[in-house]
Amino acid sequence: MLLLRCQLKPASPQKVSCRFCSVMGKLQSKLKHSTYKHSRPDEIIEERIQTKAFQEYSPAHMDAVFVVAALNSDLCVSGGKDKTVVAYNWKTGNVVKRFKGHEHEITKVSCIPKSSQFFSASRDRMVMMWDLHSASQPRQQLCGHSMVVTGLAVSPDSSQLCSGSRDNTLLLWDVVTGQTVERASVSRNVVTHLCWVPREPYILQTSEDKTLRLWDSRGLQVAHMFPAKQHIQTYCEVSVDGHKCISCSNGFGGEGCEATLWDLRQTRNRICEYRGHFQTVSSCVFLPRALALMPLIATSSHDCKVKIWNQDTGACLFTLSLDGSGPLTSLAVGDAISLLCASFNRGIRLLRVDHSRGLELQEVAAF
Repeated sequence: MLLLRCQLKPASPQKVSCRFCSVMGKLQSKLKHSTYKHSRPDEIIEERIQTKAFQEYSPAHMDAVFVVAALNSDLCVSGGKDKTVVAYNWKTGNVVKRFKGHEHEITKVSCIPKSSQFFSASRDRMVMMWDLHSASQPRQQLCGHSMVVTGLAVSPDSSQLCSGSRDNTLLLWDVVTGQTVERASVSRNVVTHLCWVPREPYILQTSEDKTLRLWDSRGLQVAHMFPAKQHIQTYCEVSVDGHKCISCSNGFGGEGCEATLWDLRQTRNRICEYRGHFQTVSSCVFLPRALALMPLIATSSHDCKVKIWNQDTGACLFTLSLDGSGPLTSLAVGDAISLLCASFNRGIRLLRVDHSRGLELQEVAAF
């Protein structure tokens, strides 16, 4: 076990003393590193420790995974470079069904609430609708974009689907008929992600033009544009109550690489920023309130780290390093204590929030 302990005392903020302790012997390959911080009256201590061994489940994909989403409390759907959409039971470690139909890699998935149906988007410019209880062939094939589809969001009442693309276009679809209801285009608005606001007719959208837009689905018009950031906005997520949203920034070497909390109500101001990643922040989620007394969010990044933050203060409470996973691409809430994290090199990681020694995030399985 390798232990790194650093002590930083307020009286001498520039003086850092480090002690390295090593124990000879071969480290087990299934032990992962995590980082956590706790405070004492006179110091801040950061420790890098080995966590428990985890389970290796049957893999969902044989190549990079670009997106994962929870279908229900047991199942997730995912897609990636292998052009396949997979429904997976992450509690038992079994593939439920594989769906094939796309000609290129999968870019997004979006699930219909309280349903066995979901959508996938691809670099083949197509959106396909699938049903877990039907054949492995798509129930619908939606064609309307001229470039890769990079955003999908299902309306809260499950009647409409919004798709976005690098062609600067948003399309609104009727879920039942598969027909286009509305079309909107904004110059240089290269869509990176879409998210529907709960119980509202509004759709949140991030863009390569560094902006965050709020669309009114009634006519598909821009209802509000948030102040532009300094870097491309890669992802967005809305809180369950619909009052707040988070956007993520790309970046490198700590420049950019932040997540930003916004007010979705009357003021629509920036509330807080979360800084600490060193590469592009690819995904973010609001964690269930049952996890802690304080509101929490989690972010994943191309720097191979998942971080948990105090939503109100912006303080980083815990960092989990998934070494060897490559860029982390997608993050989803599995249940009240579990997160699903997709990666380039090592499939999907099952993470669990643990309160036995304070707030910690542990990697418990991979598939």
